[in-house]
Amino acid sequence: MARQIKPFAYSALFIALCALLSGSIGPNSSASASSSPASIAAGEAELDSGLKLLTSIYRLAEENAAEKVSADKSIYNGAIPGMLRTLDPHSSFFDPKEFAKLREDQRGRYYGVGMTVQARGGHTVVVAPFPGSPSFNAGLRPGDIILEVNDKSADGLTTSDVADLLKGPKGTPVQIKISREGKAEPLIFNLIRAAINRPSVPTAFFIRPGVAYVHIESFNETTSRELDEAMNNMGEASLKGLILDLRDNPGGLLNEGVAVAGHFLKRGQTVVSHRGRSSQEKPYTATNGSSSRDYPIVVLVSRGSASAAEIVTGALQDHDRGWVLGDNTFGKGLVQTVFPLGESAGLALTTAKYYTPSGRLIQRDYSSGSFYDYYFHRDTEKKSTQDVKMTDNGRTVYGGNGITPDEKFVVEYKPFQIDLIRHQAFRDYLPKYFGSHDAKLPKDWSPDESMLADFHSFLLKNNFVFTEADWGTQQDWIRVQLKREALLTARGLDEANRYATETDPSVLKALDSLPKAKNLLDSARKQMVQLGKR
Repeated sequence: MARQIKPFAYSALFIALCALLSGSIGPNSSASASSSPASIAAGEAELDSGLKLLTSIYRLAEENAAEKVSADKSIYNGAIPGMLRTLDPHSSFFDPKEFAKLREDQRGRYYGVGMTVQARGGHTVVVAPFPGSPSFNAGLRPGDIILEVNDKSADGLTTSDVADLLKGPKGTPVQIKISREGKAEPLIFNLIRAAINRPSVPTAFFIRPGVAYVHIESFNETTSRELDEAMNNMGEASLKGLILDLRDNPGGLLNEGVAVAGHFLKRGQTVVSHRGRSSQEKPYTATNGSSSRDYPIVVLVSRGSASAAEIVTGALQDHDRGWVLGDNTFGKGLVQTVFPLGESAGLALTTAKYYTPSGRLIQRDYSSGSFYDYYFHRDTEKKSTQDVKMTDNGRTVYGGNGITPDEKFVVEYKPFQIDLIRHQAFRDYLPKYFGSHDAKLPKDWSPDESMLADFHSFLLKNNFVFTEADWGTQQDWIRVQLKREALLTARGLDEANRYATETDPSVLKALDSLPKAKNLLDSARKQMVQLGKR
């Protein structure tokens, strides 16, 4: 007798199948006004037939497959994701663990010890403790290898498994045993889990007198509040310019993207709109804008800038509020509505598409080619001549392929540099360096010749292939990377990020581009004056 499919798994499958066949789902979903009773009946019959067929296939597999069939694995990891892939690249199903992680990312907070970890050499290694977190205050360092968590060996565990062990209810104890370069015996750290806030605006400071730099890493529930606080702390009214860094920002919550864009626009200006097959066009406007915020803005973007980051960029570009510098953005302009399934899983279903204030589509075409090609192989120079619009000042902009920057600027790395970055040479070297050197660095510390020579020997011992010409021409760059990683251990993530920003070629280029952003503002003012005279 075949074992029955779990009721929750079956309901999740049923809802997802409905989404596939009808194209929309939600508490207010309804059939199109043009749908006849006959067409509705035909759709229901098709759905019923599909469900019966899928159930039959599952039962046959459960009775006859060579290996034991798991309902959760077959449906969560097989049937539902496979079906959603026929819709678009971004509709997805979240099993209970993934759904919990999604909510954690949206809230920007969790309970644990506060550090990032990664897999390296078969171990789980500390990348960076968060400033002010239990792990930072206890003295954990980048490069520490986690051996045990609460007496449970980390051997054979994935990095995700170890991260889950480190998390837990607020105020509960956790013991971490680590191996550290230069220490003969393992070190034991007894920590108390705390609320870990993951700021989406991790870096904000004056990079030049009167010129602020703000990095928005993602858009979660606290992003607009974090931005307001950062701008207030820097005395926004007196700013002479702003570098807004949205590089590699994958997006997040729509309302937070709208609020961030609205911060820099005039009240009532359109930020974005969306419309879908079963939904009317819905515009979102700036509600917190102010005409007094008239400093020039350069927006930094990259291929990894997506979704809400593209909404902010497109709005500032269309209203000639910001000069966009960098590479074409990803082109993710599909609206996902997350529908909870039961108490611990969810379906993120594409229900509409995003359009910038000028009316151009953000989403890149995915109708041909594989999803792999969509994510990893794309022509960033492509412009859709079918989607040409104008900014407020009459500049030509294109849609259908993400946001095209006003000024293209991409840092090109040499093969030697790429090799060092890809194989994490600096991150592997610094724990060895601090194994025999004091981790407290003088205020104006920089890598000296002896450290460079030691790093050179480290590369040779670890079979890095390079020429002495490579080494000679890249010494300045190598010094910068070594100092950034050293500051991460000696002074923490904030100090390391600030130094990395101050030496970033793209940020330096953005500073040079501020006059172009100012010209946009001046042109907008002139146009307003001319309109006022008519």
